[in-house]
Amino acid sequence: MLRDTTTLHRLTTRGILAITVCVGVTAAMSPGAFAQQTPTAEQNATRSPEDLLANFIHFIKIARYDVAAGEGRSLLDSGLSPTEFVDLVDGSGEMDRFESAIARGLRVEAVQPIAAKLNDLYRKGRLERARDPDEIARNIALLNGTMGERLSARSRLIAAGEYAMSQLLETLLGDGNLSIRARVQQVMIGMGRQAVIPLSESLAGLSPDLQERVLNVLAAIPYRASLPAVTALYQQTDSSSVRAAAGRVIAALGGDPEASPAVLYEALAEGYYEHRDELTSFPGEAFQLIWDMSPDRVLRMHAIPTPIFHDTMAMRMAERSLRLDPSSPETLALWIASAFRREIDGEGLEHVEPAAGRDAMYYAVAAGPSIGQRILARAIDTRDTPLARRAIAAVERTAGVDALTGGDLGRRPLLEALGFHSRRVQIEAALALAHSQPMETFDGAERVVPILAGAIRNADERFAVVLSGSDREEYDRISGILEKSGYTVLPPADHGIDDIMGPISEAPGIDLIVTSLNGADTVAAHDRARAEPRLAAAPMFILARSADALDLERRYRRDRTVLVRRDALTTDQFIAAVDLLERQAVGGAITEDEARMYASRSLAALRDLAVARNPVLRIDDAALPLISALEETGGSMQGDIAEVLAHVDQGRAQVALADAAFDATDGARIALLGKVADSAKRFGNMLEPRQVERLIRLASDDDLATATAAAAVVGALDLPNTDLVPLITGSPVQADRAGR
Repeated sequence: MLRDTTTLHRLTTRGILAITVCVGVTAAMSPGAFAQQTPTAEQNATRSPEDLLANFIHFIKIARYDVAAGEGRSLLDSGLSPTEFVDLVDGSGEMDRFESAIARGLRVEAVQPIAAKLNDLYRKGRLERARDPDEIARNIALLNGTMGERLSARSRLIAAGEYAMSQLLETLLGDGNLSIRARVQQVMIGMGRQAVIPLSESLAGLSPDLQERVLNVLAAIPYRASLPAVTALYQQTDSSSVRAAAGRVIAALGGDPEASPAVLYEALAEGYYEHRDELTSFPGEAFQLIWDMSPDRVLRMHAIPTPIFHDTMAMRMAERSLRLDPSSPETLALWIASAFRREIDGEGLEHVEPAAGRDAMYYAVAAGPSIGQRILARAIDTRDTPLARRAIAAVERTAGVDALTGGDLGRRPLLEALGFHSRRVQIEAALALAHSQPMETFDGAERVVPILAGAIRNADERFAVVLSGSDREEYDRISGILEKSGYTVLPPADHGIDDIMGPISEAPGIDLIVTSLNGADTVAAHDRARAEPRLAAAPMFILARSADALDLERRYRRDRTVLVRRDALTTDQFIAAVDLLERQAVGGAITEDEARMYASRSLAALRDLAVARNPVLRIDDAALPLISALEETGGSMQGDIAEVLAHVDQGRAQVALADAAFDATDGARIALLGKVADSAKRFGNMLEPRQVERLIRLASDDDLATATAAAAVVGALDLPNTDLVPLITGSPVQADRAGR
């Protein structure tokens, strides 16, 4: 749900001052006395934010950084809002000393965190003050004042950025004096990219003369985000002067006036989908702005949570492209992928409604399997596990065998998904292929059944790689934390992942890579891992040295599969960071409930393949993992596994079924004996002599139900008369009897 920004701003900047009483001493005390005395309760009660600010600055200046940190901490705890803190600093008469103290404090470890928080609080307050609608209106009026007032107003309006655009545009398009309109135009140009989207959004709703005014501003701002709207206007307008002005913008941006606006809008949508920096007005903030032209031709801004901003804008731009060219499958796939991503990124946010009235799956299913495959291809290329899962779910509901295993893309995304780094994606792709019951083989067919069989046993197992170079102590520390969190950690790799390619290839998948290296080695380790198909999208947790952290954070900030943290983490912080990375990269670890669900679905798919005797997805390929699972499970799961094994034409499958029946009790034994009989009826006697003897003894059991079930197996085995006589005569089985 969108919020009106004016209301939002006033709620957050015009609160009631609530100052908490903080522990400390008065500013009037000398430095020596401060170091020697403990403040009394009466002194604490009389301390003011003014005192705390003065003390913070003073003790920074005399290099008592530990004391300054305490004063700064008390100031932060005093309850001042950002704008109130700005009033405090500006009203103190010590602005220069405050900025100097902050600059020094940021360079001293003992006080650096406090100085950084105070600096952030002041900067945030300045920004909130600049964005206040009344302050914006006042500054626009001051553009007609003295030289000093104009310069100050211009600076504050540029600081307000996109938040000032609605009022600035109203002034630009109004009938006010030419000088203030010219100064407003220069302010917009000074804003740069933050002015582009609001101005572009306004074009279609304006009269030709007003369109010219907007185009004159856009011609001086070198950001290509305005090209789609300007090019569309150039091709659609009946006004020669508007066309000429639009042509000047296009030329200034290096565009082509005859280019397809649909293609340009699609490219802009891709830019938003990729979260490009030049399309993000307020990085690091909780909200971004989107713009609408009201019916009365007033440009309105709305705040939208940053996590869904880029997805929402990608949908908007893709929709405009589709209105101009409804035939583009790539643009439709981009629109639906953006809708999926908006749902994914919006999870946990309050009051976020579908951007198009229905959920994304509705449109994905309606669009058909070809579009679904395109979305899946995008997910694979961007290593986007949550999107890949949604795309597979859509494809499975609409695609026939040909669409699943082939396609018109020049690639086969669903088959590629069998090798994706996420086991969720592997299993769900395998399930989709199994349910299609293919009758002709395809590349990768041999992987489907083993993936499903593996899901029965180890869907929730997790494997991790730790790269700490030759620092074995660091490897042991990280491994210990991961093992306690449920990971199986692969052996050390002193010289990088090439040392452990054997264990990597044997693992079902690598769910996490942790690096604890210097900056250059971290980058090299990342690049080497991404060059290895099995590690190309594995979540990577980078523990960075302080000197390398900022550079690494900038390098990987747009990669959902990488998380950078400074290496001075507690165990709890380490685990929390890994959990966060798993959620954003792959949707979190597979839970026990999910593992049971995958096991149940995989067994059902294998049973269907077995019953159909599918010639492509051969159930025999699942024999070994199913046998292992049969030995490790019980209850209904064991019965389901036995049912599948009863369709496997291998002696070891029948032997395993019989052993499981012998080890079971009561009703479970009777049910398992029935599966042994089913196997024998299909494939004949493949049991070992010891098992035949045991069956004959069971056929004489005092419990009639058990004896009858064993006798049914004996009958299905079609044993010779010499083996059956003891059932009639009651004589013991001969020890030297022929085996089969």
